[in-house]
Amino acid sequence: MFLGHFGVGFAAKRHAPGASLGTLFAAAQFVDLLWPTLLLLGVERVAIAPGATTVTPLDFQYYPFSHSLLAVCGWAALVGGGYLVLRGLRREALVLALLVVSHWLLDAVVHRPDLPLAPFAETRVGLGLWDSLPGTLAVEMPLFFLGCWLYARATRPRDRAGRWGLWGLVAFLLLVQAGNVLGDAPPSVTAIAWVGQAQWLLVLWAHWVDGHREARG
Repeated sequence: MFLGHFGVGFAAKRHAPGASLGTLFAAAQFVDLLWPTLLLLGVERVAIAPGATTVTPLDFQYYPFSHSLLAVCGWAALVGGGYLVLRGLRREALVLALLVVSHWLLDAVVHRPDLPLAPFAETRVGLGLWDSLPGTLAVEMPLFFLGCWLYARATRPRDRAGRWGLWGLVAFLLLVQAGNVLGDAPPSVTAIAWVGQAQWLLVLWAHWVDGHREARG
């Protein structure tokens, strides 16, 4: 899942007005921001296997430290606790922790049974929605657009940058999704990792947009 995670990040703004949209994005995508680094270090493994699922050609072979449920809960506590220590905002810290966990829950809907429950555990889960492109889009697109709508309702632009920067971000995310679904398989695992690292630019973009918007009422 890609757009769905960002949709949840958008939606969370109304419940965590003190947190930047960039911070919300970083929490919602935390494990996918961590995963590319673990790939580059050789700690976790993925293989390119066209036909593995209808939606993605990736075979997630070993990623217990970024994508097991137990590890994700640990990362959630770290992210939420760290934010609480740095900013002192309890509600925002709780929302950030929940966003980290939400990533695993959404992934469990679309992945094949390849998500571990704990590092070194044998049990793998996943409902396999990626085997159906219409089914995947039927879940992911409404989730994304609902999140965008909730964010737009919760905030208002301070200036033109706040207005057009937001819709530019939304359009770019849709473009990336189209590339993910319609594009060719990636050329290498290294390319996957570096493209994954580029998601930090989306975090920075969201932080910039949010700085040009303010909470309503």
